[in-house]
Amino acid sequence: MRNLKRALFTAMLLTLAACVPAITYFWISPDAVKPDNRENFVPEPPAGCELSLVFEDNFDGTVLDENKWRYEDNSPRRDGWWEKEAVSLDGVGNLVMTTYEEDGRFIDGCITSKGLTSLMVEPWGYYTVRVKLHKEQGHWPAFWMMAGDVGSIENGGVDGAEIDIFEKPTLDNIIQQTIHWDGYGKEHKSSARKVFLNGAMEGWHTFGLLWTPEKYVYYIDGVKTWSHSYGGVCEKPGELIISDEIGTWGGDITKAALPDSFTVDYVRVYALSDSK
Repeated sequence: MRNLKRALFTAMLLTLAACVPAITYFWISPDAVKPDNRENFVPEPPAGCELSLVFEDNFDGTVLDENKWRYEDNSPRRDGWWEKEAVSLDGVGNLVMTTYEEDGRFIDGCITSKGLTSLMVEPWGYYTVRVKLHKEQGHWPAFWMMAGDVGSIENGGVDGAEIDIFEKPTLDNIIQQTIHWDGYGKEHKSSARKVFLNGAMEGWHTFGLLWTPEKYVYYIDGVKTWSHSYGGVCEKPGELIISDEIGTWGGDITKAALPDSFTVDYVRVYALSDSK
């Protein structure tokens, strides 16, 4: 019976995968964005549930709190290197992730919650960041999570997924949100949404993901931009990541006026639970 259930589940996932669009598009009307939602936004939870703040980092001070984050250091990544020195706090409540050239190498940064108990990425909840974007081509900021074992191909995305809450590879008004599952080899599957946001490269913006047992719901500046359960919603914990990526998807880094940076005001995590 167990083998039959697994076979039926696998067949269902294969059927659903065949219906997953590679990419879709969404336009945010300027009238839909409320100024307060570029400061802070928390969505309404599903009926019978509540969202409770369980983690917050406002990046106060001048040194990153290593009880909350771990640096990726001396690590080759795409067309550059993740180095600890690319990550700093500006002393006025912001994290700054800088891209620069040094000794013939292009350097950027990454911080992750992997292995830390202060920021446990658990199903289910709302994960949000407030960001001021970069200015130059050749690199891009990302706020994302690795949940479960992304390399597993047994149960679709239920046992592992890469969830890209936002990426910004271009210098226009397009923001990308993506879901990956079934590893990164020949079985790899993904779907993406490109969101048009007027003034995306100007000022501060909030990006968030509501992760529920039924679906993923993405938000930009308080506007719901995408809702899906492609691959099956992941049921496993994981790590939260803020990174910069160097590669041709973002343009030609050799033509960028470096150093360049993006700025993070805060990261907040809300746990989703049944209402008391």
